[in-house]
Amino acid sequence: MLNSELQANMHQHTACTNIAMRQIFKKTDKSFIPELPRFAFDGRIIVIQSESEAIRAVEALRHYPVLGIDTETRPAFQKGKSYKVALLQIAGEDLCFLFRLNEFGFSPCLVELLSDPSILKVGLSLHDDFLMLRRRNESFVPAGYIELQDFAKELGIEDMSLQKLYANIFHKRISKNARLSNWEADVLSESQKVYAATDAVTCIQLYQELKNLKENKAYELV
Repeated sequence: MLNSELQANMHQHTACTNIAMRQIFKKTDKSFIPELPRFAFDGRIIVIQSESEAIRAVEALRHYPVLGIDTETRPAFQKGKSYKVALLQIAGEDLCFLFRLNEFGFSPCLVELLSDPSILKVGLSLHDDFLMLRRRNESFVPAGYIELQDFAKELGIEDMSLQKLYANIFHKRISKNARLSNWEADVLSESQKVYAATDAVTCIQLYQELKNLKENKAYELV
């Protein structure tokens, strides 16, 4: 009996030591980010410009277990000037829909999707996104969300921007060059589309990896 218990304990210890411990930073030094390899989403990106297209896109998105969410708003360079959210990005793992809200509004099918508690949505700084979306539809009540900043805090991470968090977890760089571009342009540029889709898809990647690190306790905070 004693031998069997000893062998079981040794087996458990071996299994634990075989788990690769990841080092993650409590605070991320911004100076090392430019040296990292760049990540850009290379999957399908579909621009949605009408209510009918939005309905079909939402039907496709409902088949994904996790959705990544982000928004873009035209920057205002004049004091006192502001714009409503222009673009809503909703992504699955392998594709991203870009909904041009400045062209057809925050349609009922999108409100219903983002208010459905049975569909898991993840994102960063979601409170700000929700405020902007409510300016387009005051009846919008979000449900079914996980805020990645709260998730990261549970692991002891303090730097919460998407760029720093992604660099910390994946050692890759996300370009932010298109952030202040015109999101109400007649036609979105290729760089705008890739930028917008990348932000939404990386939220899914971060959720999955942070969840894995938390559940397996396979990390060391430095």
